[in-house]
Amino acid sequence: MQINTNNLVSITEANQNFSRVARLVDATGAAVILKNNAPRYILMEYSRFESDEFADTATVQEIGERLVKKHLNAFKELAK
Repeated sequence: MQINTNNLVSITEANQNFSRVARLVDATGAAVILKNNAPRYILMEYSRFESDEFADTATVQEIGERLVKKHLNAFKELAK
C-alpha cells in the first residue's frame, strides 16, 4: 500500500470527526491516522483488508513486522 499524503489524518481529527475519516476511507480505500505527527494506525475498508495478502496462520506480531519492514522508508519520511 502506498501512503498518499491526502489520506493523512491526525488522531484529534479522527476522534472529533470520525464520519469525515470514514468518508475519506470510502473515497480512497484507506486513511493513515497520525499520533504525534507519526503514522500510528491505518483505517481501511474491511473488504480491502480481507483481500490483502495475509497468511491465515500468521500472528499479529508477524504481520506488524512485515508491514513495518515493507513500508519503513515511507514511515521514516512521514516521521520527519
